[in-house]
Amino acid sequence: MATALVVSTLIPSNAEKEKCEATSQKIVRPEAYIKHPLQNNDSSLNCRWALWFFKNDKSKTWQANLRLISKFDTVEDFWALYNHIQLSSNLMSGCDYSLFKDGIEPMWEDERNRRGGRWLITLSKQQRRADLDRFWLETLLCLVGEAFDDHSDDVCGSVINVRAKGDKIAIWTTDYENKEAITHIGRVYKERLGVPPKVIIGYQSHADTATKSGSTTKNKFVA
Repeated sequence: MATALVVSTLIPSNAEKEKCEATSQKIVRPEAYIKHPLQNNDSSLNCRWALWFFKNDKSKTWQANLRLISKFDTVEDFWALYNHIQLSSNLMSGCDYSLFKDGIEPMWEDERNRRGGRWLITLSKQQRRADLDRFWLETLLCLVGEAFDDHSDDVCGSVINVRAKGDKIAIWTTDYENKEAITHIGRVYKERLGVPPKVIIGYQSHADTATKSGSTTKNKFVA
């Protein structure tokens, strides 16, 4: 009798079978595990991004201090990465984060950056706790969310510099002569950050920044 009892408990009833089948169907529903790809203006193509980290070690070359953290091409992977890394406001002075389209390195010498420039946001020391993390996240969302409409193709990436004198955030574009794209990007970017209209932000070419003689670079455009 004991043996028969054990055997009978191993055979599921019809109700249990139906419950298992319903559970299995619930587990394999496609919407439960399919990730949402980041798309560029050509909706048939996925847009892949790369996040880089720079730590200023003076015993190494500039390029040796730059390392790739991760690449992603879905909404879920973006948030997983963002929630895993250190907040910008907690980084040591001299560190940078850079988010660029896959295939473009975060340096002036890259072919896509060579003739480009950047919209630059400069923050005071007091803004690090109040605005830095919010501004940087909004900048990332502008990039991965194609916030600049048809002119998003002109965007190469973005860089945040954490510095003792004051932090900087910039959006890099590929051609400093493309006035239509640059002015549109600047206007939308300023609105997304919630920068007051009376506060001016400037766009500078990388060439001018690299050859500047003083502490400031002349703006080619303002927003």
